[in-house]
Amino acid sequence: MNRADFVTALADRTGLKKTEAERAIKGMQEIIAETLKKGEKVQLVGFGTFEAPEREARESVNPRTGQPMKIGVSRVPKFKAGKGLKDAVN
Repeated sequence: MNRADFVTALADRTGLKKTEAERAIKGMQEIIAETLKKGEKVQLVGFGTFEAPEREARESVNPRTGQPMKIGVSRVPKFKAGKGLKDAVN
């Protein structure tokens, strides 16, 4: 399912217009991204948890040149499915 399909499904399920459903999805994405950027997590009970733990700086090797390189500190978004979502899928 792509974004357009998701917008259509949400509009059909909720009775919203497609433009309203698109705004709702975009708003949700923005809120999650802003919250993760602050270092906080978003917990949707029964669905799952979004978080972005900080990955420490580390050294690696450039695969093309074989030269060592430093990789800086970064945040990596993660999603952990909740029990309700896991049960619904299985």
